[in-house]
Amino acid sequence: QVQLVESGGGLVQPGGSLKLSCAVSESPLSLYSMGWFHQAPGKQRELVAVTPSGGEEYYENAVKGRFVISRDNTKNTIYLQMNNLKTEDTGVYYCAADPASRSLFPNRYWGQGTQVTVSS
Repeated sequence: QVQLVESGGGLVQPGGSLKLSCAVSESPLSLYSMGWFHQAPGKQRELVAVTPSGGEEYYENAVKGRFVISRDNTKNTIYLQMNNLKTEDTGVYYCAADPASRSLFPNRYWGQGTQVTVSS
């Protein structure tokens, strides 16, 4: 069973930045497509960004130019750098992994989520 542990969430003012991390128990991480999902209060979980193995990153339109997904296969960790945060970015952020390495919707394994609150 692949385990994912997110960290880095917190309270930030609009316009601020946060960097989320997701540590993955399985290696090599290069075999997995990895992604970040966002679940706003009262809404469904939605894909924010994905980094397929060996492929180009994909971003949901609302975060393009503000968020950057990256992976460090040597550390079995992926990241989500979030800049210029907006109140609508508030919610729980989940890390996900999929052994279908080129999947653009990784959803096989999930972390427990980390809360991000954007508020003044």
